[in-house]
Amino acid sequence: MNALAATNRNFRLASKLLGIDSKLAKSLLIPFREVKVECTIPKDDGSLATYVGFRIQHDNSRGPMKGGIRYHPQVENDEVNALAQLMTWKAAVANIPYGGAKGGIGCDPSELSVSELERLTRVFTQKIHDLIGIQIDVPAPDMGTGPQTMAWILDEYSKFHGHSPAIVTGKPIDLGGSLGRDAATGRGVLFATEALLNQHGKTISGQRFVIQGFGNVGSWAAKLISEKGGKVVAVSDITGAIMNSEGLNIPSLLKHSKEHRGVRGFQGGDPIDSNSILLQDCDVLIPAALGGVINRENANEIKAKFVVEAANHPTDPEADEILKKKGVVILPDILANSGGVTVSYFEWVQNIQGFMWDEEKVNKELKTYMTKGFKDVKEMCKTHDCDLRMGAFTLAVNRVARATLLRGWEA
Repeated sequence: MNALAATNRNFRLASKLLGIDSKLAKSLLIPFREVKVECTIPKDDGSLATYVGFRIQHDNSRGPMKGGIRYHPQVENDEVNALAQLMTWKAAVANIPYGGAKGGIGCDPSELSVSELERLTRVFTQKIHDLIGIQIDVPAPDMGTGPQTMAWILDEYSKFHGHSPAIVTGKPIDLGGSLGRDAATGRGVLFATEALLNQHGKTISGQRFVIQGFGNVGSWAAKLISEKGGKVVAVSDITGAIMNSEGLNIPSLLKHSKEHRGVRGFQGGDPIDSNSILLQDCDVLIPAALGGVINRENANEIKAKFVVEAANHPTDPEADEILKKKGVVILPDILANSGGVTVSYFEWVQNIQGFMWDEEKVNKELKTYMTKGFKDVKEMCKTHDCDLRMGAFTLAVNRVARATLLRGWEA
């Protein structure tokens, strides 16, 4: 089942539990707007190249739409639609005043020079500047983009609308970016995991963790978990996988990964098959890479007691059912990895106020939001006698449905 089908399935189950009528449910699923634009730029060799840019805006009942812009050669419309919808539910679970959006450009950023990427970003911004806005739709970085991309969007948008630092989040600090944003998703994973373990009478300290993915989210989660006394016994990335049953030295691994662009070759652990990373013996499994990695083929072999979804849609619905029968507790993505969008919200607030926070305040507020989010989800679990995934979806769908009805938007 692809990401869109799985997200729609969870939405339908949540709507049924909440007793939402079919007309309203259908209107909540339909995107607010889908935009496709042609972006033609001169390349460095003087030739012209044309790319397709897009933006899917899912829902704005609770506030401006929010979501990443990705640069990737194979952008699949259903996946982007699912991710835009997922952002709506993620913002609602975190109780921040946003709806969901997603977009990007079909290109391979590794094949473009910095100047070509800048020209492409500026042309794309010119095409969509009147469809985004501080109170309309606030983009952020995603796959293949970063703070520099956001800086170009900010500058190009400001040519049309005046200086507007709040138009994007994930910006460089010098242009109004927030302290703590780089670590936000990984730190949110830590806070969500702490809340989950505390509810089961456990703490981070002494638990054994396996992390699939050692990019921004996975590496920050590993660093923060190890600092709290957790034992990270195995990690993997695109270059390979390593394991040390006594616990990996995370500061040394971070240094190695930075110097060698991956975990492969790290001397503080034994190399293992990347495909076996999810099946290693541990207390907490954190998939922090791709979607659909836990499926019916491998779910029965997973040994973890807890799965914390740092990636988007890492667990297929069939695997969900298998793990539930095994007694594995899954902390769903729309709660577990919502730290990034939460600190993006903090950045937006700081830009609007023109008053920046120190990193201690950012991290303190993030912990408050993540802990409250978990408590709210648990309350919905009690009300509807359901697991954490359905608890999160019922919480999110209920909040969006209530806002839609209060605004008089019902079908």
